[in-house]
Amino acid sequence: MKKAKYTWQLREKTELPEEFSTILTQEQINPLLGQLLWHRNIQSTEALETFLRPTVENLYDPFLLYDMEKTITRIQDAVAQGEKILIYGDYDADGITSTTVMKEAIELIGGEVDYFLPNRFIHGYGPNLAVFKEQIEKGVQLIVTVDNGVAGHEAINYAMEQGIDVIVTDHHELPPELPNAFSIIHPKHPKGHYPFGELAGVGVAFKVATALLGELPAEFLDLVAIGTIADLVSLTDENRVLVKMGLEMIRTGERIGLDILIHLSELKKEAISEENIGFTIAPRLNALGRLGDAAPGVELMTTFDEEEAERIATFINSQNDERKEIVATITKEAFELIDPIDQIHIVAKQGWPEGVLGIVAGRIMQDTGKPTIVLTIDEKNESAKGSGRSVSALNLFNALSEIREEFIHFGGHHMAAGMTLPVANLDTVKKHLANYLEINQIDLSQGQELLVDESLNVDEATLTFIQQLKILAPFGTDNPVPNFLFENVSIEQSRQIGADKSHLKFQLSQGSTRLDAIAFQMGNQVDEFGQGTTNLVGQLSINEWNGNKKPQLMVTDFSVDGVQLFDLRGKNGRQKEIPVSNTLYVYFNSESKKLIDDPASQQLLVSQADEAIAMIKSTNPQQLVFVDCPDDLNVLKQITQGGKIERVYLMAISQEEAYLNGTGTREQYAQLYKFVRQQEQVDVRYKLNVVAQHLKIQEKLLIFMIQVFFDLGFVTIENGVLRKVESPENHPLTESKVYQTRLKRIKTEEFLLYSDRETLQQWLWQEEEV
Repeated sequence: MKKAKYTWQLREKTELPEEFSTILTQEQINPLLGQLLWHRNIQSTEALETFLRPTVENLYDPFLLYDMEKTITRIQDAVAQGEKILIYGDYDADGITSTTVMKEAIELIGGEVDYFLPNRFIHGYGPNLAVFKEQIEKGVQLIVTVDNGVAGHEAINYAMEQGIDVIVTDHHELPPELPNAFSIIHPKHPKGHYPFGELAGVGVAFKVATALLGELPAEFLDLVAIGTIADLVSLTDENRVLVKMGLEMIRTGERIGLDILIHLSELKKEAISEENIGFTIAPRLNALGRLGDAAPGVELMTTFDEEEAERIATFINSQNDERKEIVATITKEAFELIDPIDQIHIVAKQGWPEGVLGIVAGRIMQDTGKPTIVLTIDEKNESAKGSGRSVSALNLFNALSEIREEFIHFGGHHMAAGMTLPVANLDTVKKHLANYLEINQIDLSQGQELLVDESLNVDEATLTFIQQLKILAPFGTDNPVPNFLFENVSIEQSRQIGADKSHLKFQLSQGSTRLDAIAFQMGNQVDEFGQGTTNLVGQLSINEWNGNKKPQLMVTDFSVDGVQLFDLRGKNGRQKEIPVSNTLYVYFNSESKKLIDDPASQQLLVSQADEAIAMIKSTNPQQLVFVDCPDDLNVLKQITQGGKIERVYLMAISQEEAYLNGTGTREQYAQLYKFVRQQEQVDVRYKLNVVAQHLKIQEKLLIFMIQVFFDLGFVTIENGVLRKVESPENHPLTESKVYQTRLKRIKTEEFLLYSDRETLQQWLWQEEEV
């Protein structure tokens, strides 16, 4: 049995109202998609029309945002009076696009505007007092923040005290007290009533730009789409409209820098999607701020020079490649520091670049299913700075907000947080989070929830159905790509793919229908597939190759019902991964203990099946590893069935190699007997190999034959010295218990070592004995 990594939550089917079903029929929408739409709160003709065909008419009036009129008047006055305006942005993709939108909007009305993107390693996040002082000394007369500012009290207070107005445009979580700015544009402003509170920073900047220009600046929609997708805000309501129109603007627009970046990223501009933005374009823009200065991102988006755009885009690509290498290194180091027992992982180390720690935390969280905080410690070992990523069950921002005083800097939201704190406070944070889980009765042991939209049969995953799924796009937060469950399927043609064989490719089989599937980063689980009945959850896509289109399942998670046998026989098999926790190593010969690679593991030397079964029932391991071969084949079966084990790893190492060496021929026994009669004594401790060479008998076989002679009383052995018995009684070889055990052992080895895995699996859990 293989448990799923996630806890699957399958939506219950809803009986759709007749009126809504009629709408679906009129729109020629598959009823299965109707279920998806209904569960995404698209439940009327009007809602469906807006969802399928959004227009500018579905955008809200920017003047509904609190302080918007005051803000526009101040910017217009600054332009009219020739004031020097500074856009103070952020170093991520949302910040880059927000800065570009605000800069170009103010320039369009004739403003003298410059911009500044802080370096996270030098200035940190948000308004920086030293930077504000420097910019004011250079003559800046108005500061407009984008994608930051609501937590920048110190720097904003300073500027306002110097008579320099600060306009804050932001979307991050509001602190208990707002800064003393000239005006604050925020979709969730406590004094405001804006209809949609989930705009990205670039969405807020776009609203200001729209109000400032007096019309909707469609040429900025490409930037709005990139920033909105990159910042993982809710892709519903107004954001859906902005992104859908923005993607079309990217496909048809002429922003030189963006076009070149798309080309160098090996994407097709005319087919650009939210997936391309989220997994290819946004990471490249984010890489700038993760490693250093993010300003080249704004330069790329605003340049009209193709040569310059090519240079910047090439540089951005190289930064992204470097970022990938750094992430891989730190992720490996961080995994070595985590304790699997912890409910929340907190790891810290000197020398880690802080810019990539959010990515590392996210990868550990995805792999372990547990909230993770990854921090870098400064050279003086005084402070730790980094990021946390959480699961849906734990609101990390709320949990850490309760001890906000422990942090030097802190911010974030439900699923992510950034922080700086004294190293001495790390233990306090760990203890608080553990107590928070206990007090709020949050159970993280079940793994992260995975919402499954529909259960499908393999024959329902058609090209037509998958193509129609695109009406739900653009996908993102709160409008995710649908997850489909395929139950009770067989797996065929499973094979590892990729340069390092880290991925799997196979087919789902149900009845006479087949469906191609690919499982990324699951190559090490190849042995799990094809055993028992498999259930898979994943996302449907179309695989297009040389003009041919085929349905394909991108596997997210899977489970296997029933018992499983993992074949680790042979030298290569022993290199395969064995789970560390809840594993019992079983061996039948004390010499086999040295064959166990994990000396700290739970181990059991078995002489009787009953004692092994009793231990299994008391310790409840999830899997057994049979290290060697028993003399009696059915002991292995009795242990497995009596302990009710569903996962068995079979190494079945035979040091004696009884099957290969056999019991010896009559001629060999006669030859050995003659040799023994001719010797007064033989020191078999040191001369055994010499005797084996002389008699031309394999050494392991010779050891067995001597044991038979000893058992029958033909020889004595004392302190390793073999001596003949002068007048031994005649006994046939078959009377020897050693010989009888050998025959049983040969039968055991023949079956365990040379049967195929399917035969072994069927035998291991059937009631009949061999």
